[in-house]
Amino acid sequence: MLFNSLAFMLFLPIVFAGYWLIYYPKDGQAVSQRRLWLQNLFVVIASYVFYGWWDWRFLLLISFTSLWAWGCSLALGNLAAQPIRKGLSTTGERPGRVKEKWIVAVALIVNLGILGVFKYYNFFLDNAVALLNAIGLQAHPTSLQIILPVGISFYTFQALSYVIDVYRGDIKPTKDVVAFLAFVSFFPQLVAGPIERATNLLPQFLKPRRFAFDAARHGLCLIAYGLFKKMVVADTLSQYVDKSFGDPFFYSSVTCIIGAVFFSLQIYCDFSGYSDVARGVARLFGFELMVNFDRPYLSRSFSEFWRRWHISLSSWFKDYVYIPLGGNRVPMPRLICNLWIVFLLSGLWHGASWAFIAWGGFHALYLLIGVLKTKVLGKNRRSNLISSIVSVAVVNVGAIFAWIFFRAGTIDNAIVYLKALFRCKFETSLMALCAGIGPMQFGFCLVAAGLLGLSYCGPRDCRYVTCRSAFIFIMLCIASIVFLGMPSGGEFIYFRF
Repeated sequence: MLFNSLAFMLFLPIVFAGYWLIYYPKDGQAVSQRRLWLQNLFVVIASYVFYGWWDWRFLLLISFTSLWAWGCSLALGNLAAQPIRKGLSTTGERPGRVKEKWIVAVALIVNLGILGVFKYYNFFLDNAVALLNAIGLQAHPTSLQIILPVGISFYTFQALSYVIDVYRGDIKPTKDVVAFLAFVSFFPQLVAGPIERATNLLPQFLKPRRFAFDAARHGLCLIAYGLFKKMVVADTLSQYVDKSFGDPFFYSSVTCIIGAVFFSLQIYCDFSGYSDVARGVARLFGFELMVNFDRPYLSRSFSEFWRRWHISLSSWFKDYVYIPLGGNRVPMPRLICNLWIVFLLSGLWHGASWAFIAWGGFHALYLLIGVLKTKVLGKNRRSNLISSIVSVAVVNVGAIFAWIFFRAGTIDNAIVYLKALFRCKFETSLMALCAGIGPMQFGFCLVAAGLLGLSYCGPRDCRYVTCRSAFIFIMLCIASIVFLGMPSGGEFIYFRF
C-alpha cells in the first residue's frame, strides 16, 4: 500500500478513527492496561493489513523475524536476572555472559541469514560461479526465483538492534509481545524507515498516549510536505532521469549532467518524502519518530553529509558496526579499514549489486580524504561565505558522481553513462536539453526543483507554530500536487531495499 495511493487515503482515516475510539479516555478517566493492550493490538492488525497489501506471504516472514528477536531478548533478560556466581569461564568471562553472546550470535545468524537468502543469495551465487569459471572450474548452479519482500532490510535491522540493545543493557526486554510486534511492524515506517531504535519507539507503545492538537498539526504539515516532495518533485524529475539514463549516448553531455543532478534531487525527495509522511502519520497517532533527513545537500563536508542523510541507517552502522570495530580511536590503518568496512556494507545493504558497493566505496574514499585533510591541515574552524559555498559545491559534485552508480544499477551501465557524460558533446539547444520529454515537461522539472528550493525558506522540519501558517503551508502543498503533481502513483525508490 503506497502512501500516494487511493487505498492509503481510505486506509488512514479508518485506522485513525479506530485507534482513538478504542483508546482515547474521557476527561479525568485513567487509561487501563487492557485498553492500552487493545490499542496496541489494533496497531498490529492495521500494520499487518498494510504490509500484507503487497503479498500476504510476507506476513509470515515479518512475524517470524519479530518473534525470534523477542524470544532471544527474553532469554537474554532471564540470564541477566540470574544471580552472579563466582568463577570465570575459560574465556575469562562469567558463564552467563558467555551464554548471552551465544544468544546474540544465534539471533544475528538467523535474522541476517533470512535477509541473506532473500536478498543476496543469487548475487553471491552468480559471483561465485563467475569466479570458479574464471579459474577453470566449470560450475552451472541454478539461481533461485526469489521475491524480495518489501522493506525486509528495514525491519530486520530494527529487530536486530533491539536484541543488541538488550544485550548491552541499554533497554530491558519487554514481556509484552503485542507491544513488541507493534514496534517492529508499525505501519508508517515499516517498509522504508526510519529504522527506529527500541530505546526510542518501544517505550512509546508501553505508556499512555493522548491526542495532541499541536502534534497532529505538525503531522499534517509533514504529510503534505512529504507528498509534495514525492509527487511534485521526485515523480516529475523521474521522467527526465529515466530518459537520460535509458540511452545516455543519444543525448548530449549537458543532458547527462542535468540527468545526474535531477536524480540526486529525485532520490532525496523520494526518500525524504516517504520519511516525512511516515513521521507525519506517526504524529497523528501520538508517536514521535526520529528525523531521517536534515537538508543534506547543504553539508560542507562528507562527514556532515552522513550526519544529515538517511540518519537512521548511518547512525545504525555507526553504533553497531563502526564503534564496535574501534571507531576513530584507533591507529590510522585500522581507521581506514573501519571506514571501508562500514561503507561497503552500507552499499551492499542497499542492493545486491557491485554498483551499490561502488557507491559505498566512493563515499568511503571521500571520507578518507576528509580524514587525511584534517590530519595534515588540522581543523579549519573559521569559514566565510565563499569557502562555505565552495565546500557545499564539492560535496554535491562528489555525491552526484556517486549517485550515477546508484541509479545505473550495474557497473557497466554506470561506465556507459560516464562515457556519455565525459565525451564533451555540448549541445545546448532546447530540444537537446529536453531529453525527449518536451519543453513543457522540462519546464515543469525546473519549476519543481525551484519549488523545492523555495520550500527551504520555511521553518526547519515544518515546525509551523500557528494554525494559520500551517494551513497556508498545507494548502500550498495541495495546490502544487493538484496542478504540478504526477498522478502516476509511482512506487518509492527505497521500497526495493
